[in-house]
Amino acid sequence: MRRSELAHILRAASTIAGDAEVLLVGSQSILGSFDEDDLPDEAVGSIEADVAFFGTDAGEKALRVDGAIGEDSGFHQMYGYYAQGLEIDGLVVLPQGWEQRVVIWQSQSSAPGRAHCLERHDLAVSKLAAFREKEREFVHALLACGLLLPEILLERLDGTPGLGAPHRRRLQDWVRVSAARIESRPG
Repeated sequence: MRRSELAHILRAASTIAGDAEVLLVGSQSILGSFDEDDLPDEAVGSIEADVAFFGTDAGEKALRVDGAIGEDSGFHQMYGYYAQGLEIDGLVVLPQGWEQRVVIWQSQSSAPGRAHCLERHDLAVSKLAAFREKEREFVHALLACGLLLPEILLERLDGTPGLGAPHRRRLQDWVRVSAARIESRPG
């Protein structure tokens, strides 16, 4: 996904929801911090943007967005990308303090939408918590190109509610091993 496509999704989602403040929680949240040309392919390969909203009616807004511009919608068929409306409560695992670290991204073409993007290490924690292959590839690619610092990732994993101790240790071990392999690569 490119920033121009993300801006289109933000514009549509904010208009459908009647709310300019859109929370991006999936991999495309990384576009709030980096231009797509500065990212590895694994970081921008998705055709969906996971969007959520703030407040008591967040779930209703997410459902409206999902119905209007979600997967297999006319929007998706026309443009080749889509928004998945989500409720983050109980669905997305995030480290303590993530709300204070969000990165605000907007452009003239996203108006009235304004994206609240997860900070890169918080995003990596949320991806690792799911621990599917595509999430591990995403995080590994960001580690390999130096966009994630292992020590910050380990610290954030340590302060993430909702991760059981065995799963937390597994994720921290994965980060340590991945970082060591990257560091020991020749060249």
